[in-house]
Formats: sequence, C-alpha cells, structure tokens
Amino acid sequence: MNMHPRFETARESTVRELTISKILADLVRTLQLIEAEIAAEEERARIFDRSNVRYPILAKSLNDRRDNLRVTIAALEQRLTERDSAPHSVARTKLSAAS
Repeated sequence: MNMHPRFETARESTVRELTISKILADLVRTLQLIEAEIAAEEERARIFDRSNVRYPILAKSLNDRRDNLRVTIAALEQRLTERDSAPHSVARTKLSAAS
C-alpha cells in the first residue's frame, strides 16, 4: 500500500483545537461537579480522612474518577500547547533546510 504523508491544513488544525478546547471545558465542569459530590458525601458521613476505614465508598470511587479526569485534562492541555508550538518549529525547520 502506497502511503502518502498527509499534512494538516490550518482550518483542520483550528477545528481540532476548538474541539479539544470544548472537551476540556466539559471535563473541567465535570471535575467541579465531582468535587462538589465528594464534599457533599464527606459532609454527609462526617468523615473527611480517606484513610479512615469508614470513609464512604461513593467518595472513594469519586476520588478515583476525579484523579483520572485530572490526568486526562493535563494530557489534553499538553496536546494543545504542543500544537501551538509545533507549526512554528516546522516552519523554522523548512526555512533552515531551504538555506
């Protein structure tokens, strides 16, 4: 199979960045909701120490979900910053190769 390199157009890049930004906004909102649910569950049980044996199972699972969301958010933010810097480095490489 003959594969040709595919270069992303500026429009495609912008659409992809907007999509990632929207996903990030949704994930941040979800993270805030989960944190509020954790606080409510801890308040209801009156147990705030995660190492306590009586710490609510719901709060434990929400903490795990929150931690996973934080990792996902960090990865998407890194992807956006890499995209911002990538076009400039590619342009510099092309310019230096042409010289």
